[in-house]
Amino acid sequence: MPDMSNPSPLSRRLYCDNAATSFPKPPEVLRAITDYATAIGASAGRGGSAEAQASAAVIQTCRERLNTLFNAQNPLHFIFTLNATDALNLAIQGILAPHGGHAITSHMDHNSVLRPLHDLSLTRGIHTTHIPVDSPTCLVDPQAIKKALRPDTRLIAVVHGSNVTGTLQPIREIGKIAREANIPFLVDAAQTAGHVPIDVQADCIDLLAFPGHKGLLGPLGTGALYIRPGLEKILHPLRFGGTGTISEQAVQPDFMPDKFESGSHNALGIAGLSAGVAWILNKTLPALFTHDQNLAKTFMEAVDGCEGLRYLGPPGIKHRMGVFSVQVDGLSPHQLADRLEQEFGILTRAGLHCAPLAHAHLGTVEAGGTCRLSFGPFLNLPDIQFAADALASIALSVTATAR
Repeated sequence: MPDMSNPSPLSRRLYCDNAATSFPKPPEVLRAITDYATAIGASAGRGGSAEAQASAAVIQTCRERLNTLFNAQNPLHFIFTLNATDALNLAIQGILAPHGGHAITSHMDHNSVLRPLHDLSLTRGIHTTHIPVDSPTCLVDPQAIKKALRPDTRLIAVVHGSNVTGTLQPIREIGKIAREANIPFLVDAAQTAGHVPIDVQADCIDLLAFPGHKGLLGPLGTGALYIRPGLEKILHPLRFGGTGTISEQAVQPDFMPDKFESGSHNALGIAGLSAGVAWILNKTLPALFTHDQNLAKTFMEAVDGCEGLRYLGPPGIKHRMGVFSVQVDGLSPHQLADRLEQEFGILTRAGLHCAPLAHAHLGTVEAGGTCRLSFGPFLNLPDIQFAADALASIALSVTATAR
């Protein structure tokens, strides 16, 4: 193990919090934002100027790139939102609020799914079944979802990649079950979009919610919901207002994407998001996923056997991505995160990560959660080795002090 006794955090800042938001961004993303702000500036659909048309072209190009990335059926079915939370609320409330009924989700899901469902239980009387997960992998059994189906089940919502353990759920198997039962299948791709290959057609995904600012490498304030063609007929909008189309009518347009996109777009952000998606398409998602798995494998091998140090979730890379919750005996999650930053310049996130049921399953709620490291495409194998060595050094120092 390298000598980690006297690192200089001021000379190095190692960003390992890509599950919160990705950093750094490709230079092309920043350039696209600047170009929009300095050369276009107008709002799409608000006038016939060349600049307004250029704004519309930027937005349409982003839709087309997303359509290619996810092998979707129609670019106009990507609805731009503020983030993944906004997209999930549109999907969950748009399906369940008008009619009530029953929903199925899992113990690994984020509060962006759990809280809308809880609110709907209070305001609309819906019922939710939370499927338990396996220990220690935190995998959902697709057959358990099938057994939970009821005549009034109107939505199955599953997180693709856990923001706590990095567990990758078998969404294709779950999607086939949902499609056979003719129940809309919502996938929360907050952690996987841009990291893990997703094929909405092969995976039988009806609704795909994702942020633009994480794996897709765009700026904060961007996200989208993909709506499978046909499903827009039963999905109710959450917002109503100006769209720049059929302005003489009091009713909301019923065509895509205007039905769900009221108000001016965050065109600056969408320009940056489009550049991020283009960067991913150029690098190819399979190659980026292989890189992510190599980082995860390096991390697991490096911390394996370190006394007083452990990571939670799947023990191998078969069912996981580069998101790790770690624990060091004798330290709270926040103490560990503080030491990683102060002593080694490593940025992580401590806490419950807005996923209380996941931490309840892991038994980490009373401890205040875990300290999470999450990887991105601009980290390399030496970076991961450095982070693993830092963790081992902290664990060793705590163990030595305890003795």
